[in-house]
Amino acid sequence: MLQIEIDSGSGFCFGVTTAINKAEEELAKGNQLYCLGDIVHNGMECERLKKMGLITINHDDMRQLHNVKVLLRAHGEPPETYELARMNNIEIIDATCPVVLQLQKRIKQQYEAPASKSLPKATSDSLPKATSNSFPKAPSIVIFGKKGHAEVLGLVGQTEGSAIVIENFEEATRLDYSRDIYLYSQTTKSLDEFHRIIDYIQSHIAPTATFKSFDTICRNVANRMPSITQFAARHDLILFVCGRKSSNGKVLFNECLRVNPSTHLVEDPAEIDPQWLKGIKTVGICGATSTPKWLMEQCRDAIIQFDV
Repeated sequence: MLQIEIDSGSGFCFGVTTAINKAEEELAKGNQLYCLGDIVHNGMECERLKKMGLITINHDDMRQLHNVKVLLRAHGEPPETYELARMNNIEIIDATCPVVLQLQKRIKQQYEAPASKSLPKATSDSLPKATSNSFPKAPSIVIFGKKGHAEVLGLVGQTEGSAIVIENFEEATRLDYSRDIYLYSQTTKSLDEFHRIIDYIQSHIAPTATFKSFDTICRNVANRMPSITQFAARHDLILFVCGRKSSNGKVLFNECLRVNPSTHLVEDPAEIDPQWLKGIKTVGICGATSTPKWLMEQCRDAIIQFDV
Protein backbone atom coordinates (compact mmCIF):
# COMPACT_ATOMS: atom_id res chain seq x y z
CA MET A 1 0.00 0.00 0.00
CA LEU A 2 1.28 3.45 -0.94
CA GLN A 3 2.38 5.50 2.07
CA ILE A 4 2.07 9.30 1.91
CA GLU A 5 3.64 11.72 4.38
CA ILE A 6 3.25 15.49 4.51
CA ASP A 7 6.31 17.25 5.89
CA SER A 8 5.38 18.80 9.23
CA GLY A 9 8.07 21.47 8.79
CA SER A 10 6.71 22.79 5.49
CA GLY A 11 4.12 25.51 5.11
CA PHE A 12 3.81 29.22 5.72
CA CYS A 13 6.56 31.02 7.60
CA PHE A 14 5.72 33.52 10.36
CA GLY A 15 5.82 36.53 8.02
CA VAL A 16 3.44 35.05 5.45
CA THR A 17 1.08 33.77 8.15
CA THR A 18 0.91 37.25 9.70
CA ALA A 19 0.20 38.93 6.34
CA ILE A 20 -2.59 36.51 5.49
CA ASN A 21 -4.12 36.80 8.96
CA LYS A 22 -4.19 40.59 8.65
CA ALA A 23 -5.86 40.35 5.24
CA GLU A 24 -8.47 37.91 6.51
CA GLU A 25 -9.22 40.10 9.55
CA GLU A 26 -9.89 43.15 7.39
CA LEU A 27 -11.95 41.25 4.86
CA ALA A 28 -14.01 39.63 7.63
CA LYS A 29 -15.03 43.14 8.73
CA GLY A 30 -16.44 43.75 5.26
CA ASN A 31 -13.77 46.35 4.48
CA GLN A 32 -12.47 46.88 0.98
CA LEU A 33 -8.80 45.91 0.97
CA TYR A 34 -6.08 46.20 -1.64
CA CYS A 35 -2.79 44.31 -1.54
CA LEU A 36 0.31 45.71 -3.20
CA GLY A 37 1.57 42.73 -5.18
CA ASP A 38 0.70 39.07 -4.66
CA ILE A 39 0.33 38.55 -0.92
CA VAL A 40 2.26 35.29 -1.29
CA HIS A 41 4.01 33.60 -4.20
CA ASN A 42 1.38 30.93 -4.49
CA GLY A 43 -1.36 31.26 -7.08
CA MET A 44 -3.82 28.97 -5.32
CA GLU A 45 -3.66 30.93 -2.06
CA CYS A 46 -3.93 34.24 -3.92
CA GLU A 47 -7.04 32.96 -5.67
CA ARG A 48 -8.58 31.90 -2.35
CA LEU A 49 -8.10 35.38 -0.90
CA LYS A 50 -9.34 36.99 -4.11
CA LYS A 51 -12.63 35.12 -3.65
CA MET A 52 -12.81 36.62 -0.15
CA GLY A 53 -12.50 40.10 -1.67
CA LEU A 54 -8.79 40.90 -1.65
CA ILE A 55 -7.84 43.10 -4.62
CA THR A 56 -4.25 42.75 -5.83
CA ILE A 57 -2.71 45.88 -7.34
CA ASN A 58 0.67 47.09 -8.60
CA HIS A 59 2.48 50.34 -7.92
CA ASP A 60 0.92 52.07 -10.94
CA ASP A 61 -2.53 51.13 -9.67
CA MET A 62 -1.70 52.49 -6.24
CA ARG A 63 -0.85 55.91 -7.68
CA GLN A 64 -4.47 56.18 -8.84
CA LEU A 65 -5.99 55.26 -5.47
CA HIS A 66 -7.05 57.66 -2.73
CA ASN A 67 -8.67 57.22 0.70
CA VAL A 68 -8.45 53.41 0.72
CA LYS A 69 -6.68 50.68 2.68
CA VAL A 70 -3.64 48.97 1.20
CA LEU A 71 -1.88 45.99 2.73
CA LEU A 72 1.90 45.74 2.36
CA ARG A 73 2.92 42.09 2.21
CA ALA A 74 5.75 40.41 4.12
CA HIS A 75 8.38 41.28 1.48
CA GLY A 76 8.46 44.95 2.48
CA GLU A 77 8.50 48.16 0.45
CA PRO A 78 10.91 51.06 -0.22
CA PRO A 79 10.36 54.47 1.43
CA GLU A 80 8.74 55.82 -1.75
CA THR A 81 5.71 53.58 -1.23
CA TYR A 82 5.04 55.02 2.22
CA GLU A 83 5.39 58.55 0.85
CA LEU A 84 2.91 57.78 -1.93
CA ALA A 85 0.45 56.46 0.66
CA ARG A 86 0.82 59.68 2.67
CA MET A 87 0.24 61.85 -0.39
CA ASN A 88 -2.87 59.87 -1.47
CA ASN A 89 -4.31 59.55 2.03
CA ILE A 90 -4.00 55.76 1.86
CA GLU A 91 -4.16 53.81 5.10
CA ILE A 92 -1.30 51.33 5.17
CA ILE A 93 -1.77 47.95 6.83
CA ASP A 94 1.86 47.01 7.22
CA ALA A 95 2.48 43.26 7.18
CA THR A 96 6.20 43.55 6.44
CA CYS A 97 8.02 40.64 8.07
CA PRO A 98 9.92 41.77 11.21
CA VAL A 99 13.07 40.10 9.86
CA VAL A 100 12.82 42.16 6.65
CA LEU A 101 12.08 45.36 8.60
CA GLN A 102 15.22 44.84 10.68
CA LEU A 103 17.27 44.26 7.53
CA GLN A 104 15.89 47.43 5.93
CA LYS A 105 16.85 49.37 9.05
CA ARG A 106 20.41 48.03 9.05
CA ILE A 107 20.96 48.85 5.38
CA LYS A 108 19.49 52.33 5.81
CA GLN A 109 21.78 53.03 8.78
CA GLN A 110 24.81 51.92 6.78
CA TYR A 111 23.78 54.06 3.83
CA GLU A 112 23.31 57.10 6.03
CA ALA A 113 26.75 56.69 7.58
CA PRO A 114 28.98 59.63 6.54
CA ALA A 115 31.34 57.48 4.45
CA SER A 116 28.47 56.07 2.39
CA LYS A 117 26.83 59.33 1.34
CA SER A 118 28.91 59.61 -1.84
CA LEU A 119 27.76 56.23 -3.14
CA PRO A 120 27.07 56.30 -6.91
CA LYS A 121 23.80 55.18 -8.38
CA ALA A 122 23.89 51.51 -9.44
CA THR A 123 21.58 49.88 -11.94
CA SER A 124 20.05 46.54 -11.02
CA ASP A 125 21.47 44.80 -14.07
CA SER A 126 25.04 46.07 -14.02
CA LEU A 127 28.02 45.82 -11.74
CA PRO A 128 31.01 48.16 -11.42
CA LYS A 129 34.10 46.50 -12.80
CA ALA A 130 37.08 46.05 -10.53
CA THR A 131 39.22 47.90 -13.08
CA SER A 132 36.81 50.81 -13.53
CA ASN A 133 37.79 54.30 -12.44
CA SER A 134 34.32 55.72 -13.06
CA PHE A 135 33.18 55.30 -9.43
CA PRO A 136 34.50 57.16 -6.42
CA LYS A 137 36.06 54.97 -3.76
CA ALA A 138 33.07 55.14 -1.48
CA PRO A 139 31.89 51.93 0.25
CA SER A 140 29.80 49.47 -1.74
CA ILE A 141 26.58 48.28 -0.15
CA VAL A 142 26.04 44.89 -1.76
CA ILE A 143 22.87 42.79 -1.52
CA PHE A 144 22.93 39.10 -2.39
CA GLY A 145 19.44 38.60 -3.83
CA LYS A 146 17.20 38.26 -6.84
CA LYS A 147 17.07 41.38 -9.01
CA GLY A 148 13.56 42.74 -9.24
CA HIS A 149 12.30 40.68 -6.29
CA ALA A 150 9.91 42.65 -4.08
CA GLU A 151 12.06 42.29 -0.98
CA VAL A 152 15.21 43.32 -2.82
CA LEU A 153 13.51 46.39 -4.30
CA GLY A 154 12.57 47.40 -0.78
CA LEU A 155 16.16 46.93 0.40
CA VAL A 156 17.67 48.87 -2.50
CA GLY A 157 15.15 51.61 -1.81
CA GLN A 158 16.77 52.20 1.58
CA THR A 159 19.89 53.38 -0.30
CA GLU A 160 18.14 55.60 -2.87
CA GLY A 161 19.04 53.07 -5.56
CA SER A 162 22.78 52.98 -4.85
CA ALA A 163 23.08 49.41 -3.54
CA ILE A 164 24.59 46.79 -5.84
CA VAL A 165 22.57 43.60 -6.25
CA ILE A 166 24.36 40.31 -7.00
CA GLU A 167 22.35 37.20 -7.77
CA ASN A 168 25.06 34.57 -7.52
CA PHE A 169 28.68 33.75 -6.80
CA GLU A 170 29.82 34.61 -10.33
CA GLU A 171 28.53 38.17 -10.04
CA ALA A 172 30.32 38.52 -6.71
CA THR A 173 33.64 37.97 -8.48
CA ARG A 174 33.06 41.15 -10.52
CA LEU A 175 32.85 43.56 -7.59
CA ASP A 176 35.38 46.33 -7.10
CA TYR A 177 37.60 44.99 -4.33
CA SER A 178 39.52 48.23 -3.94
CA ARG A 179 36.45 49.70 -2.19
CA ASP A 180 35.04 48.92 1.23
CA ILE A 181 32.26 46.33 0.90
CA TYR A 182 29.27 45.85 3.20
CA LEU A 183 27.47 42.63 2.25
CA TYR A 184 23.86 41.78 3.12
CA SER A 185 21.52 39.06 1.89
CA GLN A 186 17.90 38.78 0.88
CA THR A 187 16.32 36.88 3.76
CA THR A 188 15.40 33.79 1.70
CA LYS A 189 18.68 33.12 -0.13
CA SER A 190 20.88 30.05 0.23
CA LEU A 191 23.06 30.18 3.34
CA ASP A 192 25.73 27.99 1.72
CA GLU A 193 26.10 30.24 -1.33
CA PHE A 194 26.15 33.32 0.91
CA HIS A 195 29.08 31.87 2.88
CA ARG A 196 30.85 30.97 -0.37
CA ILE A 197 30.56 34.60 -1.48
CA ILE A 198 31.85 35.79 1.88
CA ASP A 199 34.91 33.53 1.62
CA TYR A 200 35.68 34.79 -1.88
CA ILE A 201 35.40 38.47 -0.96
CA GLN A 202 37.53 37.99 2.15
CA SER A 203 40.30 36.44 0.06
CA HIS A 204 40.18 39.14 -2.65
CA ILE A 205 39.46 42.39 -0.81
CA ALA A 206 42.30 44.92 -1.12
CA PRO A 207 44.55 45.32 1.95
CA THR A 208 43.48 48.97 2.14
CA ALA A 209 39.75 48.17 2.01
CA THR A 210 37.34 46.95 4.68
CA PHE A 211 34.91 44.06 4.26
CA LYS A 212 31.99 43.39 6.58
CA SER A 213 29.26 40.80 6.05
CA PHE A 214 25.94 40.61 7.84
CA ASP A 215 24.12 37.29 8.03
CA THR A 216 20.58 38.46 7.34
CA ILE A 217 19.17 35.17 6.05
CA CYS A 218 15.96 34.19 7.83
CA ARG A 219 16.52 31.16 10.05
CA ASN A 220 12.92 30.12 9.45
CA VAL A 221 14.09 29.40 5.92
CA ALA A 222 17.68 28.34 6.58
CA ASN A 223 16.69 25.88 9.31
CA ARG A 224 14.34 24.11 6.92
CA MET A 225 17.23 23.05 4.73
CA PRO A 226 18.61 20.21 6.89
CA SER A 227 15.16 18.94 7.87
CA ILE A 228 13.82 18.95 4.32
CA THR A 229 16.99 17.18 3.17
CA GLN A 230 16.34 14.35 5.62
CA PHE A 231 12.67 14.26 4.64
CA ALA A 232 13.47 13.99 0.91
CA ALA A 233 16.04 11.26 1.47
CA ARG A 234 13.69 8.87 3.23
CA HIS A 235 11.01 8.72 0.52
CA ASP A 236 10.93 7.06 -2.89
CA LEU A 237 9.33 10.12 -4.49
CA ILE A 238 8.97 13.75 -3.44
CA LEU A 239 6.23 16.14 -4.49
CA PHE A 240 7.42 19.66 -3.85
CA VAL A 241 4.34 21.89 -3.85
CA CYS A 242 5.24 25.48 -4.61
CA GLY A 243 4.44 28.52 -6.72
CA ARG A 244 7.07 28.95 -9.42
CA LYS A 245 7.63 32.58 -8.42
CA SER A 246 8.87 31.63 -4.95
CA SER A 247 12.57 32.35 -4.41
CA ASN A 248 12.83 30.29 -1.26
CA GLY A 249 10.86 27.54 -2.97
CA LYS A 250 13.51 27.25 -5.67
CA VAL A 251 16.22 26.86 -3.03
CA LEU A 252 14.34 24.17 -1.10
CA PHE A 253 13.22 22.35 -4.26
CA ASN A 254 16.78 22.16 -5.56
CA GLU A 255 17.91 20.76 -2.23
CA CYS A 256 15.24 18.03 -2.42
CA LEU A 257 16.26 17.28 -6.00
CA ARG A 258 19.91 17.05 -4.98
CA VAL A 259 19.28 14.26 -2.47
CA ASN A 260 16.35 12.64 -4.29
CA PRO A 261 16.32 12.72 -8.13
CA SER A 262 12.68 11.56 -8.03
CA THR A 263 11.54 15.03 -6.96
CA HIS A 264 8.80 16.84 -8.88
CA LEU A 265 7.66 20.45 -8.48
CA VAL A 266 3.92 21.01 -8.80
CA GLU A 267 1.83 24.11 -8.23
CA ASP A 268 -1.43 22.24 -7.69
CA PRO A 269 -2.87 18.68 -7.71
CA ALA A 270 -3.74 18.89 -11.40
CA GLU A 271 -0.03 18.78 -12.28
CA ILE A 272 0.56 15.40 -10.62
CA ASP A 273 1.29 12.70 -13.20
CA PRO A 274 0.04 9.26 -12.08
CA GLN A 275 2.91 7.68 -14.03
CA TRP A 276 5.32 9.10 -11.44
CA LEU A 277 3.79 6.78 -8.86
CA LYS A 278 4.35 3.48 -10.70
CA GLY A 279 6.40 1.14 -8.50
CA ILE A 280 6.60 3.74 -5.71
CA LYS A 281 6.07 2.69 -2.09
CA THR A 282 6.45 6.01 -0.24
CA VAL A 283 5.65 9.59 -1.27
CA GLY A 284 6.75 12.67 0.63
CA ILE A 285 4.89 15.95 0.15
CA CYS A 286 6.62 19.17 1.16
CA GLY A 287 6.73 22.82 0.13
CA ALA A 288 8.05 26.33 0.51
CA THR A 289 7.42 28.98 3.16
CA SER A 290 4.76 30.27 0.75
CA THR A 291 2.94 26.93 0.42
CA PRO A 292 -0.30 26.55 2.39
CA LYS A 293 -0.90 23.33 4.31
CA TRP A 294 -4.31 22.92 2.70
CA LEU A 295 -2.71 22.75 -0.75
CA MET A 296 -0.33 19.99 0.30
CA GLU A 297 -3.32 18.14 1.74
CA GLN A 298 -5.15 18.49 -1.58
CA CYS A 299 -2.16 16.93 -3.33
CA ARG A 300 -2.23 14.04 -0.86
CA ASP A 301 -5.95 13.52 -1.47
CA ALA A 302 -5.40 13.57 -5.24
CA ILE A 303 -2.78 10.82 -4.98
CA ILE A 304 -5.12 8.70 -2.90
CA GLN A 305 -7.66 8.87 -5.74
CA PHE A 306 -5.18 7.47 -8.27
CA ASP A 307 -5.46 3.75 -8.96
CA VAL A 308 -1.75 2.84 -8.77
